[in-house]
Amino acid sequence: MASGLAKSDFKNPVIRWVDQRLPVFTMVYKEYAEYPAPKNFNYFWNFGALAMIVLMVMIATGIVLSMHYQPNTALAFESVNGDIMRDVNYGWLLRFIHANGASMFFLVVYIHIFRGLYYGSYKYPRELLWMLGVVILLLMMATAFMGYVLPWGQMSFWAATVITNLFSAIPVVGEGIVTWLWGGFSVDNPTLNRFYSLHYLLPFAIVGVVFLHVAALHITGSNNPLGIEPKGPQDTIPFHPYYTIKDTFGLGVFLILWSVFVFFAPDYLGHADNYIPANPLVTPPHIVPEWYFLPFYAILRAVPDKLLGVVLLFGSVLILFVVPWLDTSKVRSTRFRPIYKWFFWLFIVSVLVLGWCGSQAAEGLPLLLSQVFTLYYFGFFLVIMPLVGKFERPRPLPRSISEPVLQRGGGPMPAGATAKPMEKA
Repeated sequence: MASGLAKSDFKNPVIRWVDQRLPVFTMVYKEYAEYPAPKNFNYFWNFGALAMIVLMVMIATGIVLSMHYQPNTALAFESVNGDIMRDVNYGWLLRFIHANGASMFFLVVYIHIFRGLYYGSYKYPRELLWMLGVVILLLMMATAFMGYVLPWGQMSFWAATVITNLFSAIPVVGEGIVTWLWGGFSVDNPTLNRFYSLHYLLPFAIVGVVFLHVAALHITGSNNPLGIEPKGPQDTIPFHPYYTIKDTFGLGVFLILWSVFVFFAPDYLGHADNYIPANPLVTPPHIVPEWYFLPFYAILRAVPDKLLGVVLLFGSVLILFVVPWLDTSKVRSTRFRPIYKWFFWLFIVSVLVLGWCGSQAAEGLPLLLSQVFTLYYFGFFLVIMPLVGKFERPRPLPRSISEPVLQRGGGPMPAGATAKPMEKA
């Protein structure tokens, strides 16, 4: 082999010629085919791959839609609901894929996050991997919010007005931040232009952080439902073909769900007021964000003080950064933690209830439930995680990943493989 050429085992001469000079095919093969994955992944491990696919679809459809969108307050509404929907070939399809894709993106990412919380994927040595995931979530929220403003309907305009006004609660610099965000003294054409530019730019920033997220994953290795590290080759299998087939099946089911919304209920997850052109002189009776922001919206309105509400709103997401240090248990997987498991499922219920409260007027029962479950939301992270980890006695952990897999499959047990009692954490 000539000096300076990399070793390549590919048979195809064209691929081998490229790979010898730029070994990208070898890298992909090692990272996504030979990558040793734990043999006990369940279908909750599909959602990371699904999120990457949705991100690619959102970028592709967004690029095409941006070619026909007019970032001007006088033209934006008609360009979305008129030109794109009626004049652009398959524009209606691209718009519905993109609009519902935002909901699908948050759906799979939320499940991905809750899976990580349940199985302890944030614990040593995966703390940075988890934190990069939280950065992705924050970028997604910013991107989705700015994208929601672009149709320039009533809900778009007033959601932008309400949310950007929250920064005015920050002492001293708040008013300046709001003026800077608006590009003036009200939500108007400069605001729309800024949001359009950032909505186009941030997805590519997300791609960059996703690259770091995947790189960190392949360095530390994947977690698994048992929450124990692989003990050797007997506990792992190559990612391809085993998990590529599993991911493909999961993708097929997911695409059916996405297609149901695109073709049969394209506006179900939206708001009817957004089909009314933005009017600064008419305030909608009930300003509601998209469903994936509703729990955080309920937290914002749970307290009467504006500044405290803003602190709780941002704190509800930023607290995820320190979860690896709040959980004091040495056991990763919640399936071995009988007491913590009840608190975890109550946490899931609290998030769902907060989502419902965010869709209701901030009065009466919804307001009371918002206050109760906001208290539990923060109590789960700041009180329950640290204390339960110190006093809970976990169930015995298996010695290896292979042990329960072989037991469930009826295969022979490795010699001397018995459950190892776990010391009190």
